[in-house]
Amino acid sequence: MRQGILLYGPPAAGKDTITEALAELDERYVPFTRLKIGTGKTQGYRMGTPEQLADLEARGDVIYRNDRYGNVYVVDRPGLDKAMEGGRTPVVHLGQMAGMEQVTALFPAHWVRVLLWCSKGTTARRSPQRGDSDTAARLAAWDATRADLADHPRAQWELRVDTDAMAPGEAAEGIDAIVRTTSPRP
Repeated sequence: MRQGILLYGPPAAGKDTITEALAELDERYVPFTRLKIGTGKTQGYRMGTPEQLADLEARGDVIYRNDRYGNVYVVDRPGLDKAMEGGRTPVVHLGQMAGMEQVTALFPAHWVRVLLWCSKGTTARRSPQRGDSDTAARLAAWDATRADLADHPRAQWELRVDTDAMAPGEAAEGIDAIVRTTSPRP
């Protein structure tokens, strides 16, 4: 059975850093590159056009769409299919519970759900360190993520990680252990 990891958390909670640590542990862990329609940062995204988005929507291949920072970010069926080829385990980054729910409901796979958290002060410090030019928007997204999480008190997580207190390598090892012990046997 196909499997993936969903990392949920506010901006600068460590999703990229923990994904890198997972990839260092095992080459089957690969970052899922969301489709991005818009401007700004291109690294870590598959850049697309409004026409490509319309095509995906017409075929029913958009699993989750998020409009934020003046851009559109998409988790798409063809992208996930490709990321899972050869037994790979994609690591999908999300900051909205609606995305978590849609991916798990609309894309059949064994999903390991991980809540990454950091303080708002940590996001304020990390955001400019990682090159964000819109830290105020990232802090607003932190507030929105906290409210979103509060609106979903029954959300289920296989692991919760406080990235203020846990090193990325340690978090990756914990995630890997859960993937290995909860993965369905072929």
